Amino acid sequence: MMTFSGSFKRLLCAGLLAASLPATADVPTIRVGWTIPAEEAKYWMMRRPDAFPDLGKKYKIEWVQFQGTAPMVQAMLSGALDCSSQAPLSLGQGAAASDLKAYILAQHVGEKPGSFSVYWAVPEDSPIKSIADLKGKTVGVNVYGSGVHGGMAMLLKKNGIDPEKDIKLVETGFPGSEAALRGGRVDVGVFVQPFASRAEAKGGVRKLFALSDLMPNTVHVMEVCKKDWVDANVETAKLYTRDMTAAMKMALDNRDETIKVVSEVTRAPAAALEPYLLKANDFAHDPTMKPDFAAVQTMFDMYTELGMIKKPLKVDQFRRDDVVAPVK
Repeated sequence: MMTFSGSFKRLLCAGLLAASLPATADVPTIRVGWTIPAEEAKYWMMRRPDAFPDLGKKYKIEWVQFQGTAPMVQAMLSGALDCSSQAPLSLGQGAAASDLKAYILAQHVGEKPGSFSVYWAVPEDSPIKSIADLKGKTVGVNVYGSGVHGGMAMLLKKNGIDPEKDIKLVETGFPGSEAALRGGRVDVGVFVQPFASRAEAKGGVRKLFALSDLMPNTVHVMEVCKKDWVDANVETAKLYTRDMTAAMKMALDNRDETIKVVSEVTRAPAAALEPYLLKANDFAHDPTMKPDFAAVQTMFDMYTELGMIKKPLKVDQFRRDDVVAPVK
C-alpha cells in the first residue's frame, strides 16, 4: 500500500471536504483533481468556463488541487475524487497495489519525435560524455519513484549502469535541479520546462541524455476517471471529455490567451512561459487528446520490469471506447 506525507494527507482531506459539498439539484457534479504543470485544457475550463456551454448547465465541476498524481490515486480510492490527472506509473501502482479500477479518458501531454523530452544535463566542461561514464557519479531526479525516475533507470540499465548500485541518486525536484547542478551537489541534473529554457538561456550546461533516447513516444499526463463513476455517468463523462478536447483546441489556437490562463493558474509570469509554452520545445499536445494506449502499455511493462509496478498490467483494462477522446 502506498503511503503519503502529512501535506498529501491534508490535500486529501481538502478533497474529502469538497466531496461533501452539496451539488446543484439535478445537475451532476464531477469532483476533479488537478495539479501543475501541463494541464492547459483544465486550466482553460477553470479560468474561462463561459467558453463551454455545457459546463455549469448540464454538469458542474468541483476542482481540487493536489501536489502530484500519487495522492490523487489515494483520493480516488477513498471516494474523494471521480477524476484526476495521472501519470502511467501512478495509475499502474494504484491498480496493481490497491486495485484501482479506472478508465483513461484523454491525454494532456506526452513526448513525440521533435517535441521537448525530459533530459539530464552536465556542466559544459564535465568529463562525463555518455551514460557509460555515470558509474560512481551523483545523479539528480525530480522525485524518487516517479515516472521520470523509472525512465532514467531503464536507460541506465540498457547502457550497462545498475541504477541501484552504480550511481548515487539525489532527489532535487525540478525547480532545484539547475542550482544543484551548478552548485556541484549533483554531477548530472534533470530538466523539464520551464527550467530547461532558463538554464539553456544562461548557458554552461550540456545535454547528456533524454527520455526520448529510451522510447520515441512517452505519455506524461492523462485524464483518468474511476470506472464505477463512468459506468454510472456515461453521458456526463462524454460531456467532460468533449469539453476537455474543445479546451485543448482553444489552448492551441490562441497561444496568447493560453499564456494568460496558465499564468493565472500557476502564478508564473508570462515572460517565463513565453520562451517554450506550446512551442516546439514544449511537450507534445495532441489537439484531439487521444491517448497513446500503446505507449502506456510499453511504460507499464518497463515499470514492471524495474519492480516499480508489482504485477503485469494490460492497458485495455483502462479503456472504454465510448468515453475516450475524441468522443464522437
